[in-house]
Amino acid sequence: MLEAPVKQHLIDPEVCIRCNTCEATCPVGAVTHDDNNYVVDAAKCNYCMDCIPPCPTGSIDHWVVVNQPFSLEAQFSWLELPPQPEMGEAEAPDALDVEALRLLDAAHQGAGGHARAPVSAAKPRINLFNRARPAVAIVTGNLRITGAGTESDVRHIILDFGAMGFPVLEGQSIGIVPPGLDERGQTHAMRLYSVASARDGERPNTNNLAITVKRVRERREDGRVFEGIASNYLADLPLGARVEVIGPFGATFLMPDDLDADILMVCTGTGSAPFRGFTERRRRLGQAGRGRLFLYFGARTPEELPYFGPLQRLPDRLIDKQLVFSRVPGQAREYVQDRMRGQAETLGGLLKQEGLHVYICGVRGLEAGVDAALSEIAAGVGLDWAGLRAVMRAAGRFHVETY
Repeated sequence: MLEAPVKQHLIDPEVCIRCNTCEATCPVGAVTHDDNNYVVDAAKCNYCMDCIPPCPTGSIDHWVVVNQPFSLEAQFSWLELPPQPEMGEAEAPDALDVEALRLLDAAHQGAGGHARAPVSAAKPRINLFNRARPAVAIVTGNLRITGAGTESDVRHIILDFGAMGFPVLEGQSIGIVPPGLDERGQTHAMRLYSVASARDGERPNTNNLAITVKRVRERREDGRVFEGIASNYLADLPLGARVEVIGPFGATFLMPDDLDADILMVCTGTGSAPFRGFTERRRRLGQAGRGRLFLYFGARTPEELPYFGPLQRLPDRLIDKQLVFSRVPGQAREYVQDRMRGQAETLGGLLKQEGLHVYICGVRGLEAGVDAALSEIAAGVGLDWAGLRAVMRAAGRFHVETY
C-alpha cells in the first residue's frame, strides 16, 4: 500500500493528443487508457521517466504531491487536471526532494508563514529530474557581470538543454551537485540556484536558461582561504562543458501572469537572479498590460552590482530602477530600506493597491530591514503593515527568499 505523501505522475487531458507513445514506452505498464483519457497508475509508476521524451505535447510532464493518490477512475473522468493539493513546498517523498525542501524552506523562512503562489501564476513543473536521472546541459555562456577590478566575481552562466525538455517559470530554481566527493568521501550536497531568465529562454524560444553565481572565495580570521565548492565549480566552467541539472524546484515564488499587476522587487547581490527573469518576461510582452515593475537593488558599489550595465538600458516605462550603494567613496552609506523610506509617497501609493505583489530576495537579514521600512511607509498612509502583509501572503502576493 502506498504511504503518504506520494508523488503522483499525471497526464494533462487538455493537452494529450492520444498518440499512445506514453503507454507504448512505459516499461512497467503504469500507463493505460480508455475512450476518454490516458492515465497513470500510481501503484505501478516507478518514476523511471522513460515516457517523458517521446511525448510530443508535454502532456505527460505533470507531477503532484498528494496524501492519497488520485484513482484511475477519477483520472478517466477528468476534463482538466485538478489543482495541486495544499502540500507546501514538498515536491516528492524521496531523499532528493527532502534535500531541496530543506533548502527552500530555509530560503523562505522570512515570508512570515506558508507561502502561496500568485493566483494568476502559470502551473509550475517540478522535480522532473533527480540525482539518479539528471538533465544534462551544455555551458554556452559564462560571463562576468561585475567589474573586473572588484573582489565580487559574479557570473551569468547559460545552460543549454538541446533537445531535452527542461521547462521552468520565472522564480523557480534548479539544483546542481558539484562533481567529486567531500572530505568524508560522500557526494557533495546539492545547491539551489534561481533561474535568471524568462520561461522561453535567454532568447525567445530557446531551450536554455541562465543562473547567477557568485564565486565564494574569502580569507578567514585564521588566515586560511575558504572556497565554495559549487560556486567555484560553476564559475570556472568553460564553454562546452557538460553540467548535470536537477529539478526544477519551487512552486510558490512565482511571477504573476496578470499583466496589470504592479510588482515591487527588493534584492541584493545574486538575489537579483529571479528578478532578471521577471523583467525579461515583462519586457518581451511589451505594453500588453498596465502593470509596472519597481526594483530596489542594493550593492556596495556600481561595479559590484550584477547586471548594472543592462539595467541602465531598460526603459523607465517598464521598470522604475532604484540602484542603491553602500560603499561609494565620498558618499554616505545607503541601503535599500533607506531608499524605500525616501520614496515613501510612491511606495505608500503602491501598498494601497489591492493587486500589488511584493518579492524580497537576497542575503538573509535583508527582509528585516525591508519589513521595518514597509511598516513605517504603510503607517504613513494609514495602513497596518502586519495585517496587510498577512492578507498579501494568503493571496500569494508576498514572498521572501533569502539565503
